[in-house]
Amino acid sequence: MRSNSYKQIKMPGRPSSVISFNSVDSSISSLKNCQAYINTGMEIATNVALELLETESDEGEVKNMENVMLEYAAMDRELNQFIQAVEDTTHQIRREQPEAIPDLKTLVKERFAELKSRNTDLDLKRNDKYVQFKEQLREMGKQICLPEDASDEQTIEQLDEDITVTQSQLNFICPITQLEMKRPMKNKVCGHVYEEEAIIRMIQNRHQKNKKARCPKVGCDHGDMKVTDLVLDTSLKRAIDNQNKQKGRQH
Repeated sequence: MRSNSYKQIKMPGRPSSVISFNSVDSSISSLKNCQAYINTGMEIATNVALELLETESDEGEVKNMENVMLEYAAMDRELNQFIQAVEDTTHQIRREQPEAIPDLKTLVKERFAELKSRNTDLDLKRNDKYVQFKEQLREMGKQICLPEDASDEQTIEQLDEDITVTQSQLNFICPITQLEMKRPMKNKVCGHVYEEEAIIRMIQNRHQKNKKARCPKVGCDHGDMKVTDLVLDTSLKRAIDNQNKQKGRQH
């Protein structure tokens, strides 16, 4: 045995072989980076849907954006499940240390199929960003006095429990300042959102001490934040601005 990244395996009738998990770990890292592209696509679809709703465009066009969101949610689920299948399989091999070289591809395929067998259509509608999408459309509809159709009401009722679970994604309160955000900045890596000034100051303070900046959202395991990871969450900013406009009208 050499290290956690290498496994010395002896095969009968063959010279000693060494399996390196470095390439596997590198591939997993690359796959996780793909999630940023999915997140960007969902953000664009949300912005387009809100723009269509604001301009009172054909309802079918907004529905098309909803279908796009569900397609992205399916891609996100499949990507996450494949990553989990690879991680579960490599962890098992490292733990069990088999004498024979395992068929990693087959084991991953079997684990991936097992995870996919549990999928349901409702899973896609529980996707955090899809839930946020529906909430923002509903709020926008209220702003411009659009009636909700029966199917939308039914969908929202089905999502009530999921919305409660994912409320942190929809909350306008910064996890650092505990105040309503004015310029919400989203972390491209973990998806959490913070007030721009507060998160940049936190990251810079940690880096000045030669320490890594951990995401301040409770339960998040992202421990190496960078200012370049942050992007303005335009859809959430729009929702915050719309809410404040509504409050202004009520007063």
